[in-house]
Order: sequence, then structure tokens, then C-alpha cells
Amino acid sequence: MVPLPLQRTMKRLVRLIFSPIIFLFQFLLSAPIDALDNRYRIKEDFYIVPFFFKALFRYIWSIRQNKFHCWYVFERNVKNQPNNLFIKYVNSNTNVLQTFTYKETYDIVLRLSYHFVEYYNIQPGDHIAVDCTNKPLFLFIWLSLWNIGAIPAFLNYNSKGQPLVHSLKISNIKQAFIEPDARQSFVETEPQIRRELPDLPIHYIDEHSWEQEILLNNEAKGLLQEHDKRCPKGLTDFKPAMFIYTSGTTGLPKAAIMSWRKANIGTELFAHVFHMNSESIVFTAMPLFHSTAALLGVCAVLAKGSCIAMSPKFSASKFWEQVYQINATHIQYVGEICRYLLNSPISEYEQMHSVKIAMGNGLRPDIWREFKARFNIPIIGEFYAATEAPFATTNYQKADFGVGACRNYGSFIQWFLAFQQTLVKMDPEDDTIVYRNSKGLCEHPKVGEPGEMLMRIFFPRKPETSFQGYLGNKKETESKVIRDVFRKGDAWYRCGDLVREDSNGLWYFMDRMGDTFRWKSENVSTTEVEDQIIGSNPKDFAQVVVVGIKVPTYEGRAGFALIKLDKDKPVDQIPNDKKIQALNNMLAEISGELPKYAMPLFVKFVDEFKMTESHKIRKKIYRDQILPHGEDGKDTLFYLSNFKEYKVLTDDVWQDIQLQRIKL
Repeated sequence: MVPLPLQRTMKRLVRLIFSPIIFLFQFLLSAPIDALDNRYRIKEDFYIVPFFFKALFRYIWSIRQNKFHCWYVFERNVKNQPNNLFIKYVNSNTNVLQTFTYKETYDIVLRLSYHFVEYYNIQPGDHIAVDCTNKPLFLFIWLSLWNIGAIPAFLNYNSKGQPLVHSLKISNIKQAFIEPDARQSFVETEPQIRRELPDLPIHYIDEHSWEQEILLNNEAKGLLQEHDKRCPKGLTDFKPAMFIYTSGTTGLPKAAIMSWRKANIGTELFAHVFHMNSESIVFTAMPLFHSTAALLGVCAVLAKGSCIAMSPKFSASKFWEQVYQINATHIQYVGEICRYLLNSPISEYEQMHSVKIAMGNGLRPDIWREFKARFNIPIIGEFYAATEAPFATTNYQKADFGVGACRNYGSFIQWFLAFQQTLVKMDPEDDTIVYRNSKGLCEHPKVGEPGEMLMRIFFPRKPETSFQGYLGNKKETESKVIRDVFRKGDAWYRCGDLVREDSNGLWYFMDRMGDTFRWKSENVSTTEVEDQIIGSNPKDFAQVVVVGIKVPTYEGRAGFALIKLDKDKPVDQIPNDKKIQALNNMLAEISGELPKYAMPLFVKFVDEFKMTESHKIRKKIYRDQILPHGEDGKDTLFYLSNFKEYKVLTDDVWQDIQLQRIKL
């Protein structure tokens, strides 16, 4: 055996001899590599591809061991880095910062698991509704249910009325837990829930009591659930890890199935692409009931052993102070947040932070560079993802290349992704219908031409292995699958969004298709709003069409309702005060059923709707409504003022809306 001093001497000698050679080799290659990278963007490919195969093999091994359940990812972090911070929570009202390490969280979760099993009889496989705002308690409940083997269903705490009842019904909920800050909507709907779901146990959490008796009481009993209960035989990685609700084209929420595969390896790859590690602190003001914060925030943090930091809700005035306070390295955004921040007064904290990357979706090209420059953000991590989609696309955007794109990879990954993501040409007369040629097959759009994004379903006879769809909603699940696209028998997931590809292979989000639009970071179902408007006054409202329209200085699309009255008199002969009275009566009826983000902000009365030859309403043309008075300057529109009443949209009001003196 070589003595230790001699080993050290030999290592120094090797370094001395080879260091100049390595330096020369790197110097000679640096220029060609930079030139190749500028053309083919190979550096990021080299960063992603080796890790992808490493993560894939590790994940396959976890499947063989029946340990793909994300609880084991959490346990691994507890074992390897017990004293690392897992949760940071900054209270917007008190500005007090709470922190919990992985070990502290683990102990709390074990105690709460015992409480759930002992006092509420929660069993493995139970679907448990969680109605909770952003706070550590949300994560404690979530992880406790995972430990038991139960499946959490994250309710939107803005949901109320029939959408809330429907959410509980379709998910086969065994019990519901509601924390104090989220109880208002639930309490308002409870009589209806009791009528339609009389056997559903509803538990209003006494948060203070829980803290004293369970969460912060180290003497309380704990429970570590057995492996064979948490992961019984027959459990596959495409089974649900959680349910997240998304708007349905039928007007009611759908329970999207988040599989273990997506929650595990999917979020691990996402975290790697955006350079997260065990030292990262990811700050989110997004609601945890959404996939952005839940999957791409919490689950991505678990995958890397990072820290998730959160605030109860987004506050433009406090955002950068909170980011500075928790020392965030990554922040989450949606496009609306970026614009809110740019429209806010300068904050002393907006360039004092440690943020390396802002990651999210919907950052528009017109403010992209301004956002990076003003807030000193080196890198934008823009992505495209749908809650239920099998895959996501990403853009790790540095410098100037890739501004505005939602997919930006090197040549190798582009070639690889061509087998699982593609664009298809749309019908020139109707951009909600894919074009099919004389053979009945789809075609790719030309460069620069919008097309619908599709994602491959690898086993067409078993689509659930790639796309799990929606719980208890076979019709909606099947509507998202398109078959016989490029060859007979193939199957693809329909994203429902128009995307274009440029000459460099970058993809850019263009617009949503069909019967949903996005406003205030939420998906709005046009059918749901139409049904509520018609139901509010079926005697006078003969027909209603709802679309989303563009409003300058705002992200997404605002709700725009067109109402055909059941009257012989032309609408321009009906006084505006009569129309306003009808709209305010409608408002009184629908405000208790629709969340604020779904309310129609603009309304127009019409005599007839323009139809296609097949007698379908041409919704597309109404999405291009020109504000405030239409293309000919003769339209009379009404706007929703402070969610209290409808008023005539005048030129002065329109100017104030554009300048955001009047908020929508």
C-alpha cells in the first residue's frame, strides 16, 4: 500500500504536469464551443441531458422498490439534511418570519398523522379535501395525508356555491378540513353542501388549539405509517398523488389528477432545468392550491432538498421586502404579477435581494427586458405547463436571446422533444379546429404560423399512463385526447393553446383556444359564466356569449359578455338606464355564484349573433372586440365598476382604465 504522504505528492505531481495541458486544451476549444453554442445552444443541453438519464434511472429503481411515493423523497431530505430549512413563512400583516427545518416539519407531520388516524379515522386511499390559505399548516396537512397514504384534494378557497359542491362531489371526498382564513366561502355554501352531501364530515380547524395540542407540542404522540399501507401492492406511479381543480368547459371545475410520476421525476427535472439545489430558497405568493405553487414550487423544492418560502397572498407593495427578508434565490411569478410590480412605486428593496432567477409563465415580451433590468433579475425561467398536461416546456433565458419564448433548448433536446411535443396546423376558418388533409391526417404549421400544441401519449390504448385526465369525468378526459394525428392509431394530448415556432426553433405562446380564457392568473370557463348569466334572467336574456378580450396594460383577457334580449325592439332603442337596471339585477344574482375573476367586466347588448354556415356562433370575432366603442365607433358597452354596479363605458372612463386609475 502506498503511504499517504507519497499519495499526496503523486497527486500534486499529476496536477503540475497536466494543469497546463488542460488549460491549453480548454483555451483552444473555448472559441469553437462558444461559436457552436451560439448556433446550436449546446451548453444547456450538456447540463440537462446527463442529469435526465441519471434521474430517470434513479426513478426506475424507486419504482422497482415501490418507493416512488413522494413521502420517501421528503424522508430522504430529513435523513440527509435534518437541520436545513424547509419552510419559511412571512406573515403579510405582522411581517413576522416563521421557519421550520426538515426535521421539525417531519416531527410535526408525524404528530398530525397520528391525530388524523386516531381522531378522524383517515385511512389509506381516502380522498381528503383541504381548504387552506398559504401557510405552513397547508404543508403539514398535505404531508400528513401522504404519510397516511391518503390523497389530498386542494380546494380553491375562492370557490363557492355550485362549483364548490361539484368539486366535493366529483372527487369522492371522504372528509373536508377548512382552516380559519379560508372558511368564509365554505360557510356560505355549507347549507347547500349539507343538502347534497349530507354524509360528508366537515371539520373547521381550530388552528390555535391544533398548535397548542399537536403541531408545537413535542410531547404529543406521533405516527409513522407502515409502508404497505402507504404504498400497497398494485399502486402505480400514474395513480393520483393529489387532485388540483381546474375550470371545465362544461362550466364546473374538474379534478385534475396529479400523478406520482409528475410529482416526483417531473418536478425534479423542472427544478434541475432552473438550477435549483439544496441551498435554494424558492419564494411564492401563488396560492398553494394551484399547480404552479404546489408542483413547481413545493414538489420541486422536495426534489432538491431546497426551502419553500411563502406569503399568504401577493402584495405588490410588500413583495420585494418579503423577497429580501427571506433571502430568496428563486421567485415564482405569473405575467400579471410582473406587470403589477412594474406599475408599483420604486421600492428600496427591489434591487437589494439575492434572486438569481424568476420562474413562471405569462411574462409578455413587451415588459420582459424592463422587468429584468429594473429588478436586477439575471435569468428568467419562463415555462409553459397546464395543470393536467403530461409535460412542460421551459426557457432558461439569459442575456437577450429567447426573450418572450416558452420553449428554448439546444439542437439535441429539440430533436429529442420532437417525438413528444409538436404543433399542428389549424383550420383557417376556425382556430379551434385542427386542420386535416385529404388523408384525414394533421399537418405541421409553417414557421411563424400559430398551431395547437400537442403532447404525445406513448401508449394510445392506455392513455392514462401519460395523461391521467380528470377524476370522474370521462367525457372531459377524452375531449383532451386527439387521435390519428400523423398516422392512424396515434394519440396526443391537446393543450388547447395556440403556439408558434420561429426560425431558431423557439416556441412562443400566442393565445388560448376554445371555451376558456385566463384572467387574474385564473382560468375562466365561458360556459360557466354564460350559464350563470342566463340563469339570472331567463325571461329577458334569450342568448348569451362570453369571451375574453384584450385590455391594454393588463395581462390575460377580461370577461366580455354579449347578451341578446328576448324582445322585438332593437337594442339601440332600449334606454341605457333600462339596460343598466337589467345588468345590476343580473349582478345581484351571479355575484354569489361566481368568483370575482370570472365576473364579466364588459357587457354589450346585441340584436343577433354572427353565425357560421353550420349555425355555430362565431366566437372568434367577438374575442377581437375593439374598446371602447367597436371598430365603427358606434358600440355602446358597459363596464363593471368596483364589482358593485354596471355603468356606461365612456371615453373618459376608458382612458382611466388604460392608465389604471380605474382598476379592473
